[in-house]
Amino acid sequence: MTTAATAATAATTATTATTATTATTASAATAPAADSRALGLAHYAARGVLEHVLARHGVTFRQQVALRAAVTAEAPQTADDLVAQVRRSLKADPAGLRATLAELLDKQLLVADGAHLRPTDAGRELIAAVGAETAPISARIWGGIPAEDLAAAGRVLALVTGRADAELAALTA
Repeated sequence: MTTAATAATAATTATTATTATTATTASAATAPAADSRALGLAHYAARGVLEHVLARHGVTFRQQVALRAAVTAEAPQTADDLVAQVRRSLKADPAGLRATLAELLDKQLLVADGAHLRPTDAGRELIAAVGAETAPISARIWGGIPAEDLAAAGRVLALVTGRADAELAALTA
């Protein structure tokens, strides 16, 4: 390669790098600020994906959350335990959550064992199947986001969740 060609290549590389840096800076500068609306849009976009998968399995989002709580519990849970756990996650009314548990019992995804509700093999298989179907989608959604961005987002979301939980507790006290 001649000296002129090398200089031209270097100039092109420098221009490309500057353009890429400018584009990254510009996109970061024009990115919307994190707020309740942005959080809600992200939540509902991701939930829409999950609900699409759940519909193919004949279960609702609320049923999946309750069933997952039973499947992932370290010990058998009573209905009251599951209602309390799911209520902390979904902020849903206890009567509606009890109806959700009844639906899971009717679908034979949970079974009563004395005072405890246990997931059936079908319930465990359903949670595993949904996880297997959503894993590649989640990888596409979350892939390529730098670890430091995910850590920062995690810290902010934990803070917002704690503050919102405190405000809800004050409103319902």
